[in-house]
Amino acid sequence: MSDINELRSKMDDITIQMIKMLKTRTDIAKEIGEVKKNIGKVVTDESREDTLREKIISLCKELNFDETIASKFLNFLLNESVKVQSNTKQTHLSIFLKAKALEQEGKKIIHMEVGEPDFLPPPIVKDALGEVYDKGFLKYGQAKGIPLFREALAKYVSTKFGVNTTQENIMVSPGARFAIFTAINTLLNPGDELIVIEPAWPAYKDCALHAGVKVRTISTTLENKWEPSIEHIEQTINSNTKMIALNYPNNPTGKILPEKIQDEIVEVAIKNNLYILSDEIYSDYAYVPWKSILSYNYDKSIVTQSFSKSHAMTGFRIGYTIAKPEIIDKMSKFEALCLTNVSEPVQYVAMKALEADTTENTNTVQRRLEVLAQKAREMNLEFDVPDGAMYLFAKVNQDGFDGVKFANELLDLGLAVAPGEGFGDYKNFIRISACRDENVLIDGMNILSGVLTEKQ
Repeated sequence: MSDINELRSKMDDITIQMIKMLKTRTDIAKEIGEVKKNIGKVVTDESREDTLREKIISLCKELNFDETIASKFLNFLLNESVKVQSNTKQTHLSIFLKAKALEQEGKKIIHMEVGEPDFLPPPIVKDALGEVYDKGFLKYGQAKGIPLFREALAKYVSTKFGVNTTQENIMVSPGARFAIFTAINTLLNPGDELIVIEPAWPAYKDCALHAGVKVRTISTTLENKWEPSIEHIEQTINSNTKMIALNYPNNPTGKILPEKIQDEIVEVAIKNNLYILSDEIYSDYAYVPWKSILSYNYDKSIVTQSFSKSHAMTGFRIGYTIAKPEIIDKMSKFEALCLTNVSEPVQYVAMKALEADTTENTNTVQRRLEVLAQKAREMNLEFDVPDGAMYLFAKVNQDGFDGVKFANELLDLGLAVAPGEGFGDYKNFIRISACRDENVLIDGMNILSGVLTEKQ
């Protein structure tokens, strides 16, 4: 008994020393965060992390210690550093909230920072809102969603994407964001790794960080038409890699991957037994040929969809997931824990919205993107013409350009755009949304042009 107590005391002492060292490490991380903020450097430094990771793996071999455990511990430490350094990071959402606050004060703002269509949902939505009470969709329901709605979604998905889908493959969620949050939190464990191809919607990283999951980024460039390197993806995968997130049509670039590249990514994922989390909420806004991940019929694929963009129903907060029944079961248990079920009235309204023809929404946004592209060319902004979605991701070729500072300056002039830094290491980019009337977009681009001219 004395031996075990002695061992326990040693382990306690080591644990206390580790906590003290963690405190010291966290303090240093905060100092580094302040330095990065002052010099305008992004929080995550992938090359330094990779160098440290190589040292840890090498040390594990010397010590004959399981590198998977050591890597998970390293991922925890790296994530904690990111958390303490990310307090001041500004994204499209922070600009949006500032713009809303200014509007509360009476200032007129042209919103070109968020992907919120200005057109109304289909008229059938208005009628459905009036039917809910009489139809009796007013109670607690299944966590996966109303069976009638899930059956309608299954038929809709099967027809639209040419796949065989049943209601057992469907889970309804309060928006696609929550579906993504649920997938990451139920399918991954702390210390696991998620690959994200940037530029990317920041929610993938944020959801992973909240779950203790380490994000490994694959950076793409305008010069390479936003196409990821398959070799880079393969080199990034290790024993802790469990998932890769895809988002095509992409937010913020509007990129749709060439089919060959997408096929290769799927092959790599299958070979390494990775989940594929495919955010396809912009699929209705694809202006060139596009292929859903559903078409691969891969058991570990999770596809998220939403009514926010396709049906202009952002405020309804309604989306859904398509995956194998085993994955849906896991995710629905988590969703039940968090919110019991999605509002039945909203589910009924969304079910009726499936009957609407939203083709004109797609045509409208495409016309608006053409307007943005023409104005951007006149300003000598650099960009790749979007294949889909509803954004223009443009590079500003001015020395010392800072997208965050610039976006805040524009707010004073009544224009809101999203800084590129919110989507990765793209400080000299801005994202411009095509979700306003053409004349309003032209007014906004004229403000943008005037400010850029002054800065030359």
